[in-house]
Amino acid sequence: MMPARNPSAVRKIFLIATEESGDRLGAALMKVVRQRLGDAVKFSGVGGRAMTREGIDPLFPIEELSIMGFAAVVKQLPKILQLIRRTADAVLDDPPDMLVIIDSPDFTHRVARRVRARNPAIPIVDYVSPSVWAWRPGRARAMRSYVDHVLALLPFEPEEYQKLGGPPCSYVGHPLTEQLASLRPNAREQARRDATPPLLLVLPGSRRSEIKHHLALFGAALVQLDKQMTFELVLPTMPHLESMVREGVADWPVVPRIAIGEIEKRAAFRRARAALAKSGTVTLELALSGIPMVTAYRVGAAEAFILRRAIRVSSVILANLVIGSDIIPEFLQENCTPENLAQALAEVLVDSPERLRQLVAFATLDAKMSTGDQPPSVRAADIVLATMERRPT
Repeated sequence: MMPARNPSAVRKIFLIATEESGDRLGAALMKVVRQRLGDAVKFSGVGGRAMTREGIDPLFPIEELSIMGFAAVVKQLPKILQLIRRTADAVLDDPPDMLVIIDSPDFTHRVARRVRARNPAIPIVDYVSPSVWAWRPGRARAMRSYVDHVLALLPFEPEEYQKLGGPPCSYVGHPLTEQLASLRPNAREQARRDATPPLLLVLPGSRRSEIKHHLALFGAALVQLDKQMTFELVLPTMPHLESMVREGVADWPVVPRIAIGEIEKRAAFRRARAALAKSGTVTLELALSGIPMVTAYRVGAAEAFILRRAIRVSSVILANLVIGSDIIPEFLQENCTPENLAQALAEVLVDSPERLRQLVAFATLDAKMSTGDQPPSVRAADIVLATMERRPT
């Protein structure tokens, strides 16, 4: 029989987040857990700047895993595998009371499987579900052997896990629902949304590889759009990508204002009338802000070959999946042409049926994504602590 926990003992929680979005989730979770446990908790693991501020001394800089695209992953595979082994060994050398893996499933799930195989007593929570509803659905059932609970950011995910025979899954809420005040316009900002010339957001991606695939394409689409109407442009990006972006837009027919960092980005969101965006989380951010959009996604040939045979949903747009209908137009690979993008943008920049259809659908998101009066980080912390107490080590 396992010994009972000592209620006064310091709990050790190991967290792994390898991207900035996961780093923010991890930091918010750590903050709530510390509020609950005070000095009776010790954190360790892998994280970025936000988690470091909350008390983690990272095993390695997460920038070492800023890898995007199939070819890039193959090239860096020995390094990735070495970091997976190093992270798993760190967990096992000083076994924690809880392991929390956050997003980045190609990395974090490999760590979790190694840990579960060698020390089954360590409880494991997965914060952010992999996209089992989109591709490789068999992962859900496989996760039962090494994940005790999944914390979902999207409201339809718990039902998907039940259908697919996965581990327990709870919707805790998306962090964007805590940020609506910074996404939505006041009266003055709304007036700019409605004014002419319309302000168009351009969002080619947050990684160098994404910008490489989309920036020239978006520029060509804007050449076509410029022949039809007058508009202003804002292109939000991060400081480390600024020089690459400025070089890429220098010959655009309408040179965009470059908005640097999250604060400037949100200010642009509150004023923009429409957006041209690379598919991804940003589509949900735009929808919650009430910005009609056109989405595009282009990847390398090898990655496209794999994705075509794997994806099992009609849309890869998060906002479409939450709404439950393919409201937002998306142009993928060979359909992702300047002419198609320009034509679709011309519709959402004016008061058209297409624009109205998106706005009506976006108005349903608050109810669909509601978590009641509990913020996502609080709901996540409650489940992490409950799982830790239920599974004696």
